Amino acid sequence: MGSTGDFQLLCLENPLLDIQAECDDSMLQKYSLKPNDAILAEEKHMPLYDDLLSQKHALIAGGAAQNTARGAQYILPANSVLYIGCVGKDEYADKLRSACSAAGLRVEYRVDETQPTGRCGVVITGANRSLCTHLAAANEYKMEHLQSPEIWDLVKKAKYYYVGGYHLTVCVPAVMALAKEAAENKDKVFIMNLSAPFIPQFFKQQLEETSPYWDYVIGNETEAEAWAEAQGGDVKGKSVQEIALHMAGLKKVNEGRKRTVVITQGTESTIVAVQGEEKVREYPVRTIGKEEIYDTNGAGDAFAGGFVAGIVEGKSLEESVDMGQWLARLSIKELGPQFPYPKQTFSKA
Repeated sequence: MGSTGDFQLLCLENPLLDIQAECDDSMLQKYSLKPNDAILAEEKHMPLYDDLLSQKHALIAGGAAQNTARGAQYILPANSVLYIGCVGKDEYADKLRSACSAAGLRVEYRVDETQPTGRCGVVITGANRSLCTHLAAANEYKMEHLQSPEIWDLVKKAKYYYVGGYHLTVCVPAVMALAKEAAENKDKVFIMNLSAPFIPQFFKQQLEETSPYWDYVIGNETEAEAWAEAQGGDVKGKSVQEIALHMAGLKKVNEGRKRTVVITQGTESTIVAVQGEEKVREYPVRTIGKEEIYDTNGAGDAFAGGFVAGIVEGKSLEESVDMGQWLARLSIKELGPQFPYPKQTFSKA
């Protein structure tokens, strides 16, 4: 069954406005930033965002799941994807809405009256990217927004729910509401992304609460290994293939749908494990010349966008992985997690 363009895919996480600018080392020195690093902003970093806006810059609707949502909408018919999160009441939120609108992505933000919109300053020096993130309003998502009649009506109409693991640091009840809605309606699908190694390491309990509801779980090899390390026992120290099989075999609420685990490994093959199968499936990555690579930031988000678009369209696992790899390949040729326009059309490897 393909997408019918009626917001079948609903995504939830932490929206950020990415402000990217090419700078010299003096910008790094001014804010005590390292050339190739990612940090959370402190008070001393607050003027950075206006400094970047004063340069020649690019504004991108960021945050991992919002990147994925844009990626899925890039492939799917118009009006297929809806994104939910929390922003402030400020010009940055307006810029974020404009960036999403340009990408064809519908957003239904909760607006926080006290915190500014989350921002990620991306200081580009040559081939290096220094990311400085101020989460702010992104940390203020509330359950009452999801449960409001107008938003919950959109939840009920959606068939696929995609949640980035970063949201487990914000509003677990909202994540669980989507997970349970999928499990209680057998035709709905719940997709979780591990997002970062610190999620299974330091938010283990929150992640475990969601695991019985995973229909699909997506991550990279570092995140999978961090999950195994946090679990301990027999799975600790195992290969990525063995970890994927272990994850696939975890207890599941909706037993009518087999869990699928998808682990990317950069330029190495993508690993897929399906509940009940004894061996993993491995899909080689589409090759790309080093000279074509411009920026790998957001490549994993792009893969997830292409893969989820395939699932929404009813494609096979093999073709859905190929769609993920195709979109990731397009993304790394662009500055930041973006996609080329005019739109390109997916073609099988």
